[in-house]
Amino acid sequence: MPLTPTGAIIHAAAAAAQGVGAFNVIQLEHAEAIVTGAEEAGCPVILQLSENAVRYHGALAPVGAAVLAVAKAAGVPVAVHLDHATTPELVEEAVELGFTSVMFDASVLEYEENVRATAAVVARCHAADVWVEAELGEVGGKDGVHAPGARTDPGEAAAFVAVTGVDALAVAVGTSHAMTTRDAALDFDLIAELRAAVPVPLVLHGSSGVADEHLTLAVERGMTKINIATHLNQVFTAAVRQALAGNGELVDTRRYLGPGRTATAAEVARLLQVLKAPVLTA
Repeated sequence: MPLTPTGAIIHAAAAAAQGVGAFNVIQLEHAEAIVTGAEEAGCPVILQLSENAVRYHGALAPVGAAVLAVAKAAGVPVAVHLDHATTPELVEEAVELGFTSVMFDASVLEYEENVRATAAVVARCHAADVWVEAELGEVGGKDGVHAPGARTDPGEAAAFVAVTGVDALAVAVGTSHAMTTRDAALDFDLIAELRAAVPVPLVLHGSSGVADEHLTLAVERGMTKINIATHLNQVFTAAVRQALAGNGELVDTRRYLGPGRTATAAEVARLLQVLKAPVLTA
C-alpha cells in the first residue's frame, strides 16, 4: 500500500471521534512490529522517529529510509512522522527523505520566539505538502508541554494555532514523557475545553503513562493522535529478557529480538482497539 499522508489518517479519525496510534521506532524490529500489529487490527498507524532515535543511529537517512520502506510495504495505511525535532535542519532532511509529517518542538522557547520559529517551519513544510505538529508548553519551561503540572490554556492554544498555521497541536493535560507506570491523571474537562477551542486535531504525548480506560476516554473527549513509546519498549524488553533468561547459551540476536517483535506487534494491535482506531473495510 502506498505511503499515506499523515493528515489523511488524522483528519478522518478526528471527524469520527476516533484515535490514531503513533508509535515510536528505535530499531527496525519496532517498525516491523508496529506495522504487523496494525495489519492484525486492520487499522491505519503512524511510525514515528524521534530526534533522540536519530541521534542514537548517528543520522536520519539510513534509519529513515528503512522506516519508509517498511511503511510502503504495509497492507494498511501507514504514515511516517519525525517526532520532537528541535532544529529546522532536521525537519528539512525529513521532508527531503519523504516523511509525511513532522513535529517541530520549540516549546522550550519563549512564546513569541516559539511562534516565529514554528511559523517558519510550517511555511516550508506546507510548500512540500508535509503536515506539521507543534506543541505549546510552559513559557520557557524546561520540559515544555510535559513539565510536571503543566496545563495548556485553551485560548492561548487557539491563538497559537491561528498565528502559526500548524496542522495539529500537542497539549498539556496531565501526562509526562518516559513514564513506566500507567497512573497519569488526565484532566478530561480540559481536554474537552481544548477540543472546543482549538480548530485542529489534538495530540497526547506521554501516553505510555495512561491506563487503557483513560486512553479511551481521552479519545472520546477529543484527543486524536496518541503517542506511545516507553510502554512498547517495556513490552519489547520484557520479551527479550524472557528469551535470554530461558537460554543462557543464546547468541543469535534473531532468537531474542524476534520474540520482542512478536510481543510488540500483539500489544500494538490491542492498543489500537483501546484507542478506538478506525478499522478498514474490505
